[in-house]
Amino acid sequence: MDLCRADKVLLAGGAALATSAALFGASTGGLGVPAAAFAAILADGIFRPSSSTFYPTLSRGPRARAQVALTFDDGPDAEVTPRVLDTLNEYGARATFFMIGRHLERAMSIGTRVVAEGHEIGNHSWAHSYLQNFYSVRSLLGDIERTESLIRTLTRSAAVPLYRAPVGLKSPRLARAAHARSLRIVAWSVHSRDTLDSNPKRVAERVLAKIRPGDIVLLHDGHQNAGAHRHSGADSLPLILQGLRARGLQAVTVSELIAPERSRTRCENG
Repeated sequence: MDLCRADKVLLAGGAALATSAALFGASTGGLGVPAAAFAAILADGIFRPSSSTFYPTLSRGPRARAQVALTFDDGPDAEVTPRVLDTLNEYGARATFFMIGRHLERAMSIGTRVVAEGHEIGNHSWAHSYLQNFYSVRSLLGDIERTESLIRTLTRSAAVPLYRAPVGLKSPRLARAAHARSLRIVAWSVHSRDTLDSNPKRVAERVLAKIRPGDIVLLHDGHQNAGAHRHSGADSLPLILQGLRARGLQAVTVSELIAPERSRTRCENG
């Protein structure tokens, strides 16, 4: 039986609780400490985006190279994403766009431009539902594969796209679906808070105050709701890229950031 990490965590936790009950009895309070510890482990796995409790999750790259990855969630957006692409092109930077499938379906031309200009498209689910953690594994697989199919149409690649869970939440069911698809789940190490702060100067300062080589930065070029727009990430991007340039940091895609040195050298040399 091919168990994913989440299944192993649940089995180990259940075994620990059963052992405690057998040793101390359920009525003596002996279950309180192990139950609380198990609950804390579950909460960490679900609610901390960078947690690898349920499934291996990438939140940063190597610190040894002067590179960072800027990532944009919830697009593509017909108003905002082209502005982001224009700015990235101006500064010679590359980025990874974690796209919502139902948005991409309506804006395939933007996806085509993203790929043509050397950026990367990741899977950010089809629906971006806040109820996703209650989906069945079968429903999660359908959601993942539906967006993946669109991305592969654009990239013409058989490689499984990087995946970022909506809001970064990961349930055991999502872990099982990810395991079945051999997904590479990507979180972040620097959150711009651009969904909460409309001041581009503050957003850029927040990012640049924390940025280190290897970091993965979370920004937004879209909104989960159709017809709604988020401009703060695009507005702050020139200031962020200026700050990266001043620090000698290069903005690359997530796949470039995490590539082994040998593969990276081969790609750079063509």
